[in-house]
Amino acid sequence: MRTLPISRRAVLAGTAAAAAAASLPLGQGRAQAAATPAESGYRWRNVVQGGTGFITGVLFHPSVRGLAYLRTDIGGAYRWDDRADRWIPLTDHLGWDDWNLLGVEAMAVDPAHPNRVYLSLGAYTQSWAGNGAVLRSDDRGATWKRTDLSVRLGANEDGRGCGERLLVDPRDSDTVWLGTRHDGLLKSTDRGATWQAVSFPAAPSATGQGVTLLVAVGRSVYAGWGDSDGTSANLYRTSDGATWEAVPGQPTGTAAKVPIRAAYDRHTRELYVTYANAPGPNGQSDGSVHKLRTASGKWTEVTPVKPGGTTADGSADSFGYGGVAVDARRPGTLVVSTNNRWSLVDTLYRSTDGGRTWTSLKDRAVLDVSETPYLKWGAEQPKFGWWIQAVGLDPFDSRHIVYGTGATLYGTRDLKHFAPEIRGVEEASIRQLVSPPTGEAHLLSGSGDIGVMYHERLTASPSRGMASNPVFGTSTGLSLATATPSYVVRAGWGDHGNGAYSNDGGKTWTPFKTQPAPAKSAPGPIATNADASVLLWSFGTAHPAHRSTDNGATWTEIPTFPKGAAPVADPLDPTRCYAFDTTTGTLFASTDSGRTFTARATGLSSGDTEFQLVAAPGRTGDLWLSLKGNGLYRSTDGGATFTKVSSCHAAHTLGFGKAARGASYPALYMAGATDAITAVYRSDDEAKTWTRINDDRHQWGWTGAAITGDPRVYGRVYIATNGRGVQYGEPA
Repeated sequence: MRTLPISRRAVLAGTAAAAAAASLPLGQGRAQAAATPAESGYRWRNVVQGGTGFITGVLFHPSVRGLAYLRTDIGGAYRWDDRADRWIPLTDHLGWDDWNLLGVEAMAVDPAHPNRVYLSLGAYTQSWAGNGAVLRSDDRGATWKRTDLSVRLGANEDGRGCGERLLVDPRDSDTVWLGTRHDGLLKSTDRGATWQAVSFPAAPSATGQGVTLLVAVGRSVYAGWGDSDGTSANLYRTSDGATWEAVPGQPTGTAAKVPIRAAYDRHTRELYVTYANAPGPNGQSDGSVHKLRTASGKWTEVTPVKPGGTTADGSADSFGYGGVAVDARRPGTLVVSTNNRWSLVDTLYRSTDGGRTWTSLKDRAVLDVSETPYLKWGAEQPKFGWWIQAVGLDPFDSRHIVYGTGATLYGTRDLKHFAPEIRGVEEASIRQLVSPPTGEAHLLSGSGDIGVMYHERLTASPSRGMASNPVFGTSTGLSLATATPSYVVRAGWGDHGNGAYSNDGGKTWTPFKTQPAPAKSAPGPIATNADASVLLWSFGTAHPAHRSTDNGATWTEIPTFPKGAAPVADPLDPTRCYAFDTTTGTLFASTDSGRTFTARATGLSSGDTEFQLVAAPGRTGDLWLSLKGNGLYRSTDGGATFTKVSSCHAAHTLGFGKAARGASYPALYMAGATDAITAVYRSDDEAKTWTRINDDRHQWGWTGAAITGDPRVYGRVYIATNGRGVQYGEPA
């Protein structure tokens, strides 16, 4: 699963590993590597959730034991560090203005030069997203050189599990190929520094797939084409790097409409290609697997199981094929994956005889998700996988297979026992953060796709997994009663109700007995007042907000609440609640526990979709309003008047934490700008002055959803990112 940004906002760490380090299984237990202090004096780490996003590609280096790379659709790229036994993020240096580049469309390594690695970046092809870029490194991603492209890439669009669309030419390491979705094929002859379009036989169409894969076959290059209608060619090749031709005899038809991935067995000189009738990861209902004996040009279908028919419960057994990897040590041994097979659940098929016979690895698999319990999704057992389009086979260990899913990277060392090999990878799109003032957990987080998590430890995936009863896909609201912090409410998209409350700080949950009609189609932000006696739930601009005084057993409309606004409770006075109406630039307030709301301050910034209203802890009527384009405003009279904070140029999100020693006011944390630089700041003097606490190596793209300090630990701050999970920082 993968969350898209709501609007245009969307929402370099590491050192090179030793070139010939001894191979160890990815994910085998070792202590977490110590984080490197930022230049600002802060130490930054991920709050551990454990993957939580779509792994779109995994790439073992063919000539270096223990070296691998991983890409995600919105969370950047990683390199496997064999010594630390974890993945090292490679693109955290990308900042606010480069949020679109956290989507990695493709990766490439140079077999002849192990330290070289290339990334093509760009999440969306829409005009508002900006153009893509290529990063190139000579030290395995420790440092990068960047070339901005004149075309857009689509790492978070349909077809993002295809590939790789980036390839070092097998005849010349200075030549690099890049496949695009709408702009054909690009070529660089100076190791990615400059790029030029080359002549290619196929013309792009509106489907937005274009070149789906590039693979070296001996000294030739093959390119998959995703804009075929099922009758025209979808696989091309060049033997001289200048002229391209359709591969003769290639399979056609619905089941072979889109070439998804390809892998070449150099021992048998056979090219294996997986196909589907749609690019995926969703929407596939048919597919096939074929191999080409390159010496003779003979094609053979080797599909393990043909989609179609019905399952025991009457469901259609429809799916496509996704990943493919060949064994570098054993001729004719390969693995392919099904994709979008929801009824019988996706699997890996393995063959040791060139595809004549197959074994489903799922059928005897033993899954261990004890390190990342959320993968059970509230059930007794986890799924073997879904959205499987990234498959890797270790060239130095024939029994070491890894495969990506919509939430993790699974791996096996014996073809039977599987466990996540995901340490260091965090890809959640975080929506809400709450740091309770008391209790076991220092953090509760609400995310796209994986609901709410209770973090009893920051360095381990929550032992309770995702909050259940009910399980939410995407969290839309999370609120704590400040005078009764053991009471928490949450809202989101669930299959069995869209709201729940907790009386133990978020450990366990009880679903609302009823929910307003709009909650089924538009669950929005929710808030509880200070003493947990009232719930306020908003449902977008098309529906009125609702109020409950009995833990969600009954609900009544609030006609005077501004539609679409997020309710904010006063931290001390349970009768006071607030809401900011961005359509009119008006602050609304209630003094009767949310029964009625009246307009107070007017004439504030209107139409700003990136705003946030927060109330300072331990005070009544002390409100802060952050506005992307207009800075930061403060009210100390319950919203009757606001004064602009002169020290802030732009504010995207604001939160509070424990006050500095000797200070009487909570520390403020902001993702915003005091001048031209958008960064993370702390103020210990009520926003009179600010100190930047992140640096250029720790930026994580877009960080505008939420930020909060820890009320129990001075200096600790939690930051919501759109694709790099929760980052937390502490003075080193």
